[in-house]
Amino acid sequence: MSEILAQGPGGDRSGSGRRPGKRAEAKAVNREEILQAAQRVFATIGYESASVRDIIRETSLASGTFYNYFRSKEEVAEALMDESIARFRARLTQVRRKAVDFEAYVRGAFRAYFDFVVEEYDSAREQAVVRAGHLPSRGETPSQKAVFEEIRADLRAAHERGEVPGLDFGFFAAACVGMAREVGERMVRRDPVDPGAAASFCADAVFALLARGPEG
Repeated sequence: MSEILAQGPGGDRSGSGRRPGKRAEAKAVNREEILQAAQRVFATIGYESASVRDIIRETSLASGTFYNYFRSKEEVAEALMDESIARFRARLTQVRRKAVDFEAYVRGAFRAYFDFVVEEYDSAREQAVVRAGHLPSRGETPSQKAVFEEIRADLRAAHERGEVPGLDFGFFAAACVGMAREVGERMVRRDPVDPGAAASFCADAVFALLARGPEG
């Protein structure tokens, strides 16, 4: 944005003849090509075995172009993770809006997540995105943090309404997120894949824990 503003009302003065919008579009296309290539590579040979060179070979881009967008395969994995989480976050918002009470929210959220995992697993994003939560990361990504904070806020709001006892909402939100990831990882390996059963198991576990109260 600062680069565009610096050009002033005359627009692109680089001599390329292309408007800033065209450059931005080309950059978006290149970035998406790298992400799609990484998805294929991670799904085919695995994250640990994959290298930046493997990803570049799956694109039509020059090797140096990769580093205009990402510094490492870890950054690519984090971008895939953030995109996936952002798509799920939109669904979580819908569940929250429709839920008539906390139990409906919890059961709806788990079901939405496991349905989403199945769809992602069968889509072009494939296993690279389904496993995104398990890829090595330098830390919590913005999308991960946003979802976690939303869930923690939902728990606190339910407590204020008298629907759940007082507890460590941070730990409890982490437990819910962790359980969903691990169960989802195993769910897609089963035959048949049953998101309804996975959602019921996790929701039942949550309410069994809440029934014990903060003292356990």
